[in-house]
Amino acid sequence: VRKKEWGYCPDEDMTEEDMIKVKYSGIRPAPGYPSQPDHTEKTAMWELLQAKEHADIELTSHMAMLPAASVSGLFFANEESKYFAVGKICKDQVV
Repeated sequence: VRKKEWGYCPDEDMTEEDMIKVKYSGIRPAPGYPSQPDHTEKTAMWELLQAKEHADIELTSHMAMLPAASVSGLFFANEESKYFAVGKICKDQVV
């Protein structure tokens, strides 16, 4: 996506192992992981992308993706992008 669609780092030549070791610039947060713990954000992503219609990927009532080999995430291809953590959300913070 970064090289083909965006033209970002066009001369970058990484191996699969480099990608797994996150040696690229930018971040890829994904719903359900520490940097983006709320799975319900997938609903908005699915609606915006029309994922069911375009890719035949469905969400279950528990936000699991079908087929099970499907993945979702956000791509931020900015070399200044950083992951960060926030504290645990307590009941008094939930409306």
